[in-house]
Amino acid sequence: MLNLKESDLDFVIETVDYKLIPRKEAIKSDPAIIEAMLDKENEKLFIRLMSEEEVLLKISPRLLFDILLRRTREELKKATYTTERIGSQELPVFDPNQVVKLLAQKAILEYLIDMLSSFTRIESFVIPVRVRKGIWRKIRFNDMDVDSLIRFCEAVDEEHRFGFYKRIADVCLFILGVFPEYVLWDYRYPPGELRPKISGRLRRSAEEYEEEGRKFYQLAAEHQTAKVINLDEVFWQLHEKFNLAKKPLNFISQHYLHFKKEKMFDVGT
Repeated sequence: MLNLKESDLDFVIETVDYKLIPRKEAIKSDPAIIEAMLDKENEKLFIRLMSEEEVLLKISPRLLFDILLRRTREELKKATYTTERIGSQELPVFDPNQVVKLLAQKAILEYLIDMLSSFTRIESFVIPVRVRKGIWRKIRFNDMDVDSLIRFCEAVDEEHRFGFYKRIADVCLFILGVFPEYVLWDYRYPPGELRPKISGRLRRSAEEYEEEGRKFYQLAAEHQTAKVINLDEVFWQLHEKFNLAKKPLNFISQHYLHFKKEKMFDVGT
C-alpha cells in the first residue's frame, strides 16, 4: 500500500471516484493502481487537500507529503527557474528541469516523503555512554539538533553510526528546505552581523548546513547498512545533488505550508 494507512486509502479512493469504493479491497492489493491514482489524479487530491480544514485528522503526514511533492513536481515542469538566496538577495536559477528529473526517481521521491514525515515527531533522549572502564556519562540528544546528534555519533562505534549519519544529513536538508528563514534569523543579525554563540550551541550558515548535509549523506552512503537496505544510491545522489534536493522542499514551504509549518513541525524554531 506504499506505506499508506487505511484512512489514507479511503481518502484517495473517495477523492478520485466514489464509484471505486466497492473495489477498495482489489485496489488495496495492487500498489501499481494506487501509484497511478496518486500520480494521475494528483490535482484532484491536491485540491481536496488544500480546501479541507484539519485535513491531518483524516490522513497521515506521509500521504500529505506524497501529494505535495507530486504536485510540486508538476508545477516545476511549468517553471522557468527556481530561486536561491545569496546573502540577502534571491536570485533566479534556471534548474527546474534538473529538480523534476530528481523527483521523477521513485526512490528519491519516496525518501523525501518519509524524511518530511519523520519531522512531524521530534524526540529527545538521554543515554548513558561508557567513556572508559567503570566511567559512564550521560549524553542528551535531540533528533532535530545537529550538534547533539554529532556528539552522540562520535561516542558510539562505527557499526552503530548509520542512523546518526542519516539523521544529521536529513536535519540539514530539512532546515534549508523547509525553514531557510530560520538559518538567516539564527545566524545573522540584520543587516548581516553575526549572532554570538549561545550556550555552546554552534551557529551555522546556510553554506555550513549544506556542507554538513553533503558530508553526512556521503558517510551514510559509504556505511555497510546503506547497501543492505538499498539506500546507498539514494544517499550518493543526495550528497551530489543536495542543492537540487532542497528546491522542492523550498517550493512546498513557500507555496503550500505557509504559516502552518510551525504547527505541523514541532522543531522549536
